[in-house]
Amino acid sequence: MGAMRKFNVAFWAPALLLAGLVFAAVFAGVLGPHDPGAQSLIRRFTAPSFVTGGGEYLLGTDHLGRDLLTRILFGLRVSLLVGFFAVAISVVIGYPLGLIAGYLGGRVEAVIMRLVDIQLSVPTILVALAALAIMGAGLANVILVIGIVGWAGYARLARGAVLAERNKEYVMAAGALGARSGGVVWRHLLPNTLSIVLVQISVHMPRVIILEATLSFLGLGVSSGTASLGLMVSQGYEFLYSGVWWASILPGVALMLLILAVNLLSDWLRDYLDPRGTAFMKSG
Repeated sequence: MGAMRKFNVAFWAPALLLAGLVFAAVFAGVLGPHDPGAQSLIRRFTAPSFVTGGGEYLLGTDHLGRDLLTRILFGLRVSLLVGFFAVAISVVIGYPLGLIAGYLGGRVEAVIMRLVDIQLSVPTILVALAALAIMGAGLANVILVIGIVGWAGYARLARGAVLAERNKEYVMAAGALGARSGGVVWRHLLPNTLSIVLVQISVHMPRVIILEATLSFLGLGVSSGTASLGLMVSQGYEFLYSGVWWASILPGVALMLLILAVNLLSDWLRDYLDPRGTAFMKSG
């Protein structure tokens, strides 16, 4: 049984794909054959060498003559940075609030959950668009805004998990032995609800990556000089019907592969860590 799990294709296939994409993003400066911002108008819309059978640019160039392969590698880095740090901000804000609300109950729970209801009642994309329209485009602003608008799901999920654990014997025993509320939450409830939150993180991350790509596509994500997959799709879209398909299609394929790898790993992680946790996932 252990050997079968070790060589589980459902895990290893997306894990290797994601590892390759992460490696390419981390070492984009080494693997990229050109400067991602270097422009050459005489080489604009150069066709990919894998199509023409020869040439300097493996994936072609965009409307400013920039190497598409290099920009895709740096675009993957941006997507992964936003996915990791924005999710981390959401977890740091929402998870502790959900634990506190679920354990203490009463007015504390009522206040926190009403804030959650308010946050979840407004579409995330509208909040993000409004905030970035005020704050301006930029990688740091995108991470901050997406991280803040995503906390409510973790708070609701953590609260539901705590309500399921709060009346169990080990929690009641800790309270009977004189453990303080903070100690009960930190030593007992947090470890026993962490697996559910880890699954939620794996589900939430591809949504965050897609949201960043959407914001960049609309022109309110990263700055125009930054290599972002969503921005590259947007910039290449207007030339799509002129035969320059690679400028928009290839960044979209890279984004699709990244989302696919994370989603498949998320499915595996959900089944492995929390096969009975679908009710909590729906509530989050």
